[in-house]
Amino acid sequence: MHGFANPKRFLSLASLLTPIFLIGGLLVSAGALWWGLTQVSPDRLMGETVRILFLHVPAAWLGMGGWTAIALSSLVFLVWRHPLAALAARAAAVPGLVFTLICLITGSIWGRPTWGTWWVWDGRLTSMLVLAFLYVAYIALAQAAEREGVSARIPAIFGLLGAINIPIINRSVVWWNSLHQPPSITMGQSAIDAEFLVPLLVAVFGFSLLFAGVVLARMRALLADVQAEARLRRRAMEAV
Repeated sequence: MHGFANPKRFLSLASLLTPIFLIGGLLVSAGALWWGLTQVSPDRLMGETVRILFLHVPAAWLGMGGWTAIALSSLVFLVWRHPLAALAARAAAVPGLVFTLICLITGSIWGRPTWGTWWVWDGRLTSMLVLAFLYVAYIALAQAAEREGVSARIPAIFGLLGAINIPIINRSVVWWNSLHQPPSITMGQSAIDAEFLVPLLVAVFGFSLLFAGVVLARMRALLADVQAEARLRRRAMEAV
């Protein structure tokens, strides 16, 4: 971990992995969506609407996974003071927000024919909406900290505190009487038929690769900005 915290080593590895993750993620995700949308049989109860599963579930997992990445990166930054950890947290925020919004939108579309309404203040839906607000607040806080020259510890602490919402999202359908269905996949078990489960797992893998590629690309861009700003400051000091 300490070795890859070196910016040069990180950039050399990231420049290699970014196109692999992005291209691989796009191909695998597209293939999984084609499989799920065109080759899987309609569900006995939900009919054709079940096909939104192949976008909704990966988006939900990556929405939560994005904040998990923020929390872990924030912890590394607070404990070991690795600047790249703070950049990793910032880089994961925007794609995490995008997947969270996709989850909310597709869930609303799915809920309309299933529940007869676009939205209910269900435990799972409400906690996922809170996650979207947390992402927006974190992005604004991180940008303000950078702009004002405030310590990155502040958004890092916020990233850790916001992680409290992740287990709430995960267990909300168990803790409260919920319209949302209970967990279909648990440790070592699945209530989903293999016809749906296999393309779903492929979709999760593909979107995860895409997420990782976007995070690496954003980290490279953020690191380039930091290095460019440092060079400008050095030249300004030399001019004085």
